[in-house]
Amino acid sequence: MGDMSNSSDFYAKNQRSENNHAGGFGVSVLELRSLMEQRATEAVVRVQEEYGGVEGLCSRLNTSPTEGLTSSQADLDKRREVYGENTIPPKKPKTFLELVWEALQDVTLIILEVAAVVSLGLSFYRPPGDTSVDSCGAAAGGEEGEGEAGWIEGAAILLSVVCVVLVTAFNDWSKEKQFRGLQSRIQQEQKFQVVRDGQVVQLPVADLVVGDIAQIKYGDLLPTDGILIQGNDLKIDESSLTGESDHVKKDTEHDPMLLSGTHVMEGSGRMVVTAVGVNSQTGIIFTLLGAGTEEEELKEKKDEDGLRNADHTASHPIATITTDGASAGNIGNATLINGKMQDGNMEINQTKVKKQDGAAAMEMQPLKSAEGGEPDEKEKRKVNVSKKDKSVLQGKLTKLAVQIGKAGLLMSSITVIMLVLTFVIDTFVVQGLPWLTECTPIYIQYFVKFFIVGVTVLVVAVPEGLPLAVTISLAYSVKKMMKDNNLVRHLDACETMGNATAICSDKTGTLTTNRMTAVQCYIADVHHKVVPDPGALPPKSLDVLMHAISINSAYTSKILPPDIEGGLPKQVGNKTECGLLGLVLDLKRDYQPIRKQMPEELLYKVYTFNSARKSMSTVVKQPDGSYRMYSKGASEIMLKKCNRILNEVGEPRVFRPRDRDEMVKKVIEPMACEGLRTICVAYRDFPASPEPLWDEEDLILNDLIAVSVVGIEDPVRPEVPDAIMKCQHAGITVRMVTGDNINTARAIAIKCGIIHPGEDFLCIDGKEFNRRIRNEKGEVEQERMDKVWPKLRVLARSSPTDKHTLVK
Repeated sequence: MGDMSNSSDFYAKNQRSENNHAGGFGVSVLELRSLMEQRATEAVVRVQEEYGGVEGLCSRLNTSPTEGLTSSQADLDKRREVYGENTIPPKKPKTFLELVWEALQDVTLIILEVAAVVSLGLSFYRPPGDTSVDSCGAAAGGEEGEGEAGWIEGAAILLSVVCVVLVTAFNDWSKEKQFRGLQSRIQQEQKFQVVRDGQVVQLPVADLVVGDIAQIKYGDLLPTDGILIQGNDLKIDESSLTGESDHVKKDTEHDPMLLSGTHVMEGSGRMVVTAVGVNSQTGIIFTLLGAGTEEEELKEKKDEDGLRNADHTASHPIATITTDGASAGNIGNATLINGKMQDGNMEINQTKVKKQDGAAAMEMQPLKSAEGGEPDEKEKRKVNVSKKDKSVLQGKLTKLAVQIGKAGLLMSSITVIMLVLTFVIDTFVVQGLPWLTECTPIYIQYFVKFFIVGVTVLVVAVPEGLPLAVTISLAYSVKKMMKDNNLVRHLDACETMGNATAICSDKTGTLTTNRMTAVQCYIADVHHKVVPDPGALPPKSLDVLMHAISINSAYTSKILPPDIEGGLPKQVGNKTECGLLGLVLDLKRDYQPIRKQMPEELLYKVYTFNSARKSMSTVVKQPDGSYRMYSKGASEIMLKKCNRILNEVGEPRVFRPRDRDEMVKKVIEPMACEGLRTICVAYRDFPASPEPLWDEEDLILNDLIAVSVVGIEDPVRPEVPDAIMKCQHAGITVRMVTGDNINTARAIAIKCGIIHPGEDFLCIDGKEFNRRIRNEKGEVEQERMDKVWPKLRVLARSSPTDKHTLVK
């Protein structure tokens, strides 16, 4: 990890916990840090030998693997004192004077500074007073009072430089101050699910302490280090720490070590928190990165492979912007290029826009969370050759300023030459005066005066106010965007916004509210346009549906009472599952008793949802030793795996391909045309002996019995249609790029105003998109793409690769 000498102060502070397991805890900070450095089987062996397994470690941490910590404030405060808080102190902000010094490095201002100093210095120069002015000819002709007022010119230039520097520095200082405040707010808004007093609660990430039992699920970014207590098909993306792109399978028997800053790619589980803040793996890295400029530079090559990417993003994707240079940019925290979609969260890597039209390269980075401090200082130094070259607009303006400067230099040179020639010809040719030694100082003073005039012409030609004006206008734009809840760290984002010609937006949670509600269902051979009365359904079908939804959902998904009386119930966890659980409640049933009867620890096998399966299945063991598997997933995929369906009395009947086609035509397509997402719920029974080969997924996830098809609605955000209309009036093309069913996507696009009936547009899915743009070798051809993208308005059933291909 590099030289850790700079962490000696930190170790000294925590040495007291090493010597006395403070507060009655049976393990110290340094022991936990040492434990979390172990990997795979080594970690399992060490936990088993030194602590008697995870249960023994929980016992030493005075926590319960099932009930979690108590809500005792004294206990929580003691844990924070002994093990630290889950925050990483940000790097010390630059002082105002440091920002002033940075502003002074600007090339344009350096020219002005030199001109001001030369002008001031020369204004106080006086020739010898005993010179015979009559014999020096025209050199004697100076304007009365000019000497006394000569300093004004230099002082005025210097004053303009001071104004530019102070305004620029103050803008940077205030912007940094604002973002530190925003980072603090974001930190409070980041929530994580933990068990306290036996209840699952959502807490701000900063409130997590060592000993907490945290619930983790697909899509989570782990905010602390921990050890897995129980997991279901858990896979973690550790590339941010190790650089390895392959997902790491985690289980209690082979590799239970979970590290902060990594993403949960599949599965779910529970972990005991063992390290927070500066003691976690991400915290150790940021501590090293912040050790000092010299050490950081020495470690840059080491860090570049893996550590540089260990930054946290605290944002949801808003939209993907393509500019008229066919580049990709980000609006604040909105981007898709080099991004990985993860259940509504997005990891955003640095996006670079190449040099175009003579403009310098633009380097943009997303907003970092407060947990991550300021890990982007290294990149800042790399591009800090000239602040004006950071963005496309300012690069173009700098190029313009250089061109004007060249023209100004040419004109100032011509001016000086003309003044010198006029003086020489008038004095030595027209008047015929000889060059007198005693007149030399006066001649030199005149030549200097001519030089000052030339410098003044150059100074006037260089538009020193232009960069300042641009900076102020962009800063004002940032402020306005912040009022609209657009978090913008770099001024470049405003320029990208103004340069945008297309917006490629996701649907769920961006155009819609991301609050799923079941509004229709097909059950017992009847299509119900509204949620039916439970008495109208066969008891057998209703019972299977209740168990299928309650058990075959992440137990972290639940519906809680509203915060405000009269408000909507809170949906916690996966939104689709919350919509199905809402259906259970609408049918006058409760999912909690079913879950208590079948706790997560007793689930026999779980096939978690991922982009390949597009379904989730849970196997439970029946009292007679047989097995039942509940499944749910996209209806058009699940129905292909069903060969039976529950009839009007709740008994299975044959479900043939033609029956499936009829259901698609009469049930699924009408639901999708109304903008509903259709979820099929099914099940399958297995005998006790011989036990099925659970790893043979193709055999297991087949021959299902369909129970119901549920239509779930995700309403369009009320402000979206007006926003899209404004974009279209401004000449910006809005496209929807989503993973949803094409009919659902088309219906939502019509509601949003992205497409209008009667217009010439394309609305296709990912397979058709790839068929149209790729050649026989599977390579994307620009000619084929050019035939598709101008009319493309909706891209449905698209993978992250398809989204990247479209934007790129």
